[in-house]
Amino acid sequence: MQIDDLIATIKPRLVEIESEMMRADVLSDRHHMASLAREHRRLKELLDTYDGISALRNEIRELNDALDDPELVELAQADLPGREAELKELEARIITLLAPEEAEDIRNAVIEIRAGTGGDEAGLFAADLFKMYQHYFEGRGWVYKVVNGNFTTIGGVKELLMSVEGEGVYGRMKLESGVHRVQRVPTTEASGRIHTSAATVAVLPEAEEVDVEINPADLKIDTFRSSGPGGQHVNKTDSAIRIKHLPSGIVVSCQDEKSQFKNKMQAMKVLRARLFKMALEEERSKRSQQRRSQVSSGDRSAKIRTYNFPQGRVTDHRIPLTIYRLDEVLAGELDLLLDPLTEHFAREKIDRVLTER
Repeated sequence: MQIDDLIATIKPRLVEIESEMMRADVLSDRHHMASLAREHRRLKELLDTYDGISALRNEIRELNDALDDPELVELAQADLPGREAELKELEARIITLLAPEEAEDIRNAVIEIRAGTGGDEAGLFAADLFKMYQHYFEGRGWVYKVVNGNFTTIGGVKELLMSVEGEGVYGRMKLESGVHRVQRVPTTEASGRIHTSAATVAVLPEAEEVDVEINPADLKIDTFRSSGPGGQHVNKTDSAIRIKHLPSGIVVSCQDEKSQFKNKMQAMKVLRARLFKMALEEERSKRSQQRRSQVSSGDRSAKIRTYNFPQGRVTDHRIPLTIYRLDEVLAGELDLLLDPLTEHFAREKIDRVLTER
């Protein structure tokens, strides 16, 4: 089956969705309606993009023909580069839209950043990653909240946990999972020698209570006094929460809120996310093709990216991809990396779908 044949199956599916959305039982089911609406939007955009590609290809053929006409050649030469650029953008977009979406991609996410090898410099780099993500979230209109943070005295991050809410957060940010490496001269380096340090990023899909059943008897919950910023509150109340899930050994701490109850709610959200991700990984590990898809999506503990400051270079090692726009990336222009990554892995998924059919 070719892509054109795959597109031909979309119109009947749109009619089916529209009919289903009119049913009384579906109208009363908020979650089902939201799922259908998302699918309808994606398929409608896919068809519109496909129509746009067809129109542009026809226009480009006409412009190429006009190159042989002395009266039209100048106009054709002026219009052709712009139309070809538009076509390239639409072709990349349709690949992304055609790729089968993982069910959890639409979810919010829990993101953990940890300093790796490199001492104080690794902590400073982890802080840079946090700032980069902050800029990116703000640019996309996503809402983030620091759940727990452990900082160094010089402004670095030992470990930081945050929740991020927005449309399709996990599907986008899962590409950031892995080891990020930096090459630069640390501010603490007197001789000007370039150091290599690292930080790790883990991205988990946020889980609902219905996704993960947690037996209260399996939890060991401790309270302790918050540390870090917080004024007198830090010294007077044991509002911080530490939860240990005994069967898995997972430990989650939260001290960002002044309320013990709110800290417990945040900690339980993170615990559910970790258990949900664990369940997903166990399920996928049983099937080699699913495991390959998981690795391709960037969800692995391996070196995925290098940030080279002397050269102003960012290299993603999964494609590979190298761009000399480090300042823009650190300022939150992450789409410079995520767009080509998304397109690459989408092509892999489409190839598998077409092969299976």
